[in-house]
Amino acid sequence: MHQHDRKIRTIGLADVSEPGDEALITPEVSAALATATDIVGYAPYVTRVQPRDGLTLHPSDNRVELQRAGEALRLAAEGRHVVVVSSGDPGVFAMASAVFEALEDAPQWQDLSIRVLPGVTAMLAAAASAGAPLGHDFCAINLSDNLKPWPLIEKRLRLAAEADFAIAMYNPRSASRPDGFARTLEILKEAGCGERIVIFARAVSTPDQRIETVELRDARPDMADMRTLVIVGNSATRRVGRWVYAPRQVR
Repeated sequence: MHQHDRKIRTIGLADVSEPGDEALITPEVSAALATATDIVGYAPYVTRVQPRDGLTLHPSDNRVELQRAGEALRLAAEGRHVVVVSSGDPGVFAMASAVFEALEDAPQWQDLSIRVLPGVTAMLAAAASAGAPLGHDFCAINLSDNLKPWPLIEKRLRLAAEADFAIAMYNPRSASRPDGFARTLEILKEAGCGERIVIFARAVSTPDQRIETVELRDARPDMADMRTLVIVGNSATRRVGRWVYAPRQVR
């Protein structure tokens, strides 16, 4: 097998927390899927790929990202054309980092050809559905403490509020983390963000899509779940009709 034939590609399926409208999948991603011999990823995303002759699907459970990445590297080293699928953009809280982390511990595979194929990350799909709330400076924070300590999340929330960033918040609330988002709202209220506009964008680009907009002081923890992307506007963010946007100029 020639060196240029040994490939692993990490790609994304556009979505907010779980697969959404297939129209958001880029042509580059579609082309990669069409020529793949193996699809590796979290089971709900792998099942979106249409089975065909010559294609092997490798679904796996959540929270096994490094094992999944290692399997993809091994398959690619055997000469397979591998596509690792994840939701949104693979480089934003997704599988691209896991692939490179696994690669760092596997020097024998570091000559593989790797391509990261960009997709539509959740905050961009959510923002487009609500208007233009990310039209000025913003940041993204993953509220899950599975891979980082909660005190670090609190620190970043406070600093983002102090800097007057719009804040896109991924993975706000789950059954195993029922209290973190309530604490997030408390922190932002304590930081003086009570009058800021908050967007709850749930299941964007699916038939279940729901967009709710409230002031942060009126936001409740139960307004978010793992299918929700939450955007907190900056101090200048405002409404125009049903839309929310961040002015381009800040004084």
